[in-house]
Amino acid sequence: MTAQNPLNRFAEDLREDVLAFAEAREDELMLADSFTQVAFDMLSEAGEFDDPLTCYHRARGMEVSGYGVDEDEGRLDIFLTVHTNASPPTTVTRQQVDVAFRRLRGFLDWCLGSRFLDLEESSPVFDMASHIHSVRRELTQVRQCVITDGRTTVETLPQDGLGDLAVTSSLWDIVRLHRLSTSGREREAITVDFGQRYGSPLPCLEADGTQEGYRAFLLLVPGEVLRSIYSDFGARLLETNVRSFLQARGKVNRGIRDTITREPERFLAYNNGITLTAESVELCDFKGGRAIQRLERMQIVNGGQTTASLLATDRGRADLKQVHVAAKLIEIEAGDIHDELVRNVSRYSNSQNRVSEADFSSNDPFHVRIEELSRTTWAPASAGTQRQTKWFYERARGQYQDAKASEPTPARRRMFSAEHPTSQRFTKTDLAKFENTWDQLPHIVSRGAQKNFADYMIRRSDRHPVEVDRTYFERVVAKAILFRTAERVVQRQNFGGYRANIVTYTLALLSNEVSQRLDLGRIWREQALTETLQLTIAELAHEVHRIITNPPSARNITEWCKSEQCWNSVLASASREPVNRIRNELQDAESTKSEQSRLVSELPGEYVDNLTRLVAISPMAWRLLAEWGAETAALEPKQRQLAIRIGRAIDRGRDIKPSDAAEAVGILDHARSLGYEAEAGSV
Repeated sequence: MTAQNPLNRFAEDLREDVLAFAEAREDELMLADSFTQVAFDMLSEAGEFDDPLTCYHRARGMEVSGYGVDEDEGRLDIFLTVHTNASPPTTVTRQQVDVAFRRLRGFLDWCLGSRFLDLEESSPVFDMASHIHSVRRELTQVRQCVITDGRTTVETLPQDGLGDLAVTSSLWDIVRLHRLSTSGREREAITVDFGQRYGSPLPCLEADGTQEGYRAFLLLVPGEVLRSIYSDFGARLLETNVRSFLQARGKVNRGIRDTITREPERFLAYNNGITLTAESVELCDFKGGRAIQRLERMQIVNGGQTTASLLATDRGRADLKQVHVAAKLIEIEAGDIHDELVRNVSRYSNSQNRVSEADFSSNDPFHVRIEELSRTTWAPASAGTQRQTKWFYERARGQYQDAKASEPTPARRRMFSAEHPTSQRFTKTDLAKFENTWDQLPHIVSRGAQKNFADYMIRRSDRHPVEVDRTYFERVVAKAILFRTAERVVQRQNFGGYRANIVTYTLALLSNEVSQRLDLGRIWREQALTETLQLTIAELAHEVHRIITNPPSARNITEWCKSEQCWNSVLASASREPVNRIRNELQDAESTKSEQSRLVSELPGEYVDNLTRLVAISPMAWRLLAEWGAETAALEPKQRQLAIRIGRAIDRGRDIKPSDAAEAVGILDHARSLGYEAEAGSV
């Protein structure tokens, strides 16, 4: 009976996920933290929250498992997980839930005050508390959330404010998590009753005629109503791929903000409006016409910047009485064509900013091809075993458990687990983390799984397409082995915190120092790292830990790790001595250059022309150009840093991204217009 109960099966799958996460990172004694991270990943991918950070702290009258700060929107999220590790799920009582929210509130009061200053300044807990304290005056909303793998029957939650702060509460138990994972969508359905929730239905015009599969409406949405909707439901209002697009490019558009604050009465004239979709539109009679009373499964598929900016402008305190937003509403019936129609409405509506096909990544051919290869490519047997296995690429959440559950007998399910170990499962966000780390973007990786994935997809779309063949897949798996082994190595160093940051910065530093020439083919063949490479990673990790935990001007360490300045500091300050011992684990330099030449020959003409200009100038000349730019103030810090990076890339034979190449050519032209000459091969 238990095996046939979907909720119990989900609870068991979740429990296995938590155990696998802990075992892969040698955190067997910290299952509660592993549950927190697995739950955060699930809720972030669904758009419920924006990449919160795991950070546990418990003291008298307070407890917290993690937090997230969105400074653009003036919002703080704080979390407490109640982990039972029980399957079938047990009951979490009302008293336990009430205690959890009281302890969260105690933590909030503690951060808003100054008692945390007694903590060790280098600890993650101090980092968390000081970050919250530093943004306290910019906050307009606090969301406190309790997450549990148990069942609850709690129906009412505390919704009390704190001075000018709106404090809301939410509870995610195993039933709600299960509903999220099985809904067929990446978020819970959003139902908006405008009359009941926002005071009045919205007058509308319906397009004449009935089109197959949809109806269309035009309406004006008051700015205050749209801001309130976004405040209530947050980023999960935004269709998944558009949300990722916004995360990569910034939420607040300066032009929108200026219009709201300076000329609100002209907002309707200047702004392109938004596009909404809903599965059901309920109409009512209103002032001699028709109006929208209620929308079910509402989503904003275009106009995310407009919507977010209404809340973010002046941290939600702007007067929006004169602001109205034009809206097109498409009612799309549930059924076979629903997802395709929603996706195409989203794609074709997004014309205010460029949205590439890669931004709509749920069914991107790139990910589909990697998934296909993961199902058919056998990995070599590890040392000391004869069993071959596969690396399972989970293009969509839940694919692994679905594939395992589809096996008809317990024996076949055991065989599936043996063939596809849970430790060899990786997701889209894992792939982005491995690749961006290897491409030496640890500050991007440190911004969180969803933001990093969005950045990775956009960067990938800007590059020349790569052939996703078996060799490419094997290199991806080698990077996965490199990253996950580094996680275990760093864990054994007992740094006390910031492991995720240390891992990505350490491997990015390694990639930089060896010019991406580490023999990934060997890692794939051996399915492991050599002891020498692991020792090198451990020593580099100590260098990285020393630098990132001593930010300038006592900056918040977590935020410091998200900045390119932090990465430049690691490059400038870390000792490279440990890398010398792995020289025999590098690919032959000539074969690496040959491969780079082959790729360059396939690139667009403009990119090749830019590269030709760049490599005609010596690495030393690029450094001298940066020094000249600093002495004369002719180049901005970002431009000087790029000049140094270009010189380093030329010196080490590394790839230069098309966008960097174009910008570097612009720097050259600007310098020459001011009379500076960077001579080929020398100055």
